Amino acid sequence: MTLRVFLVEDDPLVAMMLEGYLDVLGNEIVATAATVAEALDLVAKRDFDLAILDVHLADGKTSEAVAAALSDAGKAFIATSGDATIMAAEFDGRPVLRKPLRIAELERAIDAIIV
Repeated sequence: MTLRVFLVEDDPLVAMMLEGYLDVLGNEIVATAATVAEALDLVAKRDFDLAILDVHLADGKTSEAVAAALSDAGKAFIATSGDATIMAAEFDGRPVLRKPLRIAELERAIDAIIV
């Protein structure tokens, strides 16, 4: 099953890597955002199956508001960060991947939340 993925990531290299991983796994990025404001706007406007959410974005904000909007909309998401300890506390119960990501970790996280 091809998943439509919303990617919230401010680092162009990480975004490119994730796009490649998702393509290899048979999924498609349907929207991208690099700031909290962009992400909040797109959560309301775009249809997607899964979001991959970087916690610290270019506008200097954490993406807790985006996580809340995704939860309120009933959307599955995977959080990513260079600091997995903080992530586990902020996004309790959600798959958390520590950067740099590996394709096998991403695949396991997707499989764990998409049934």
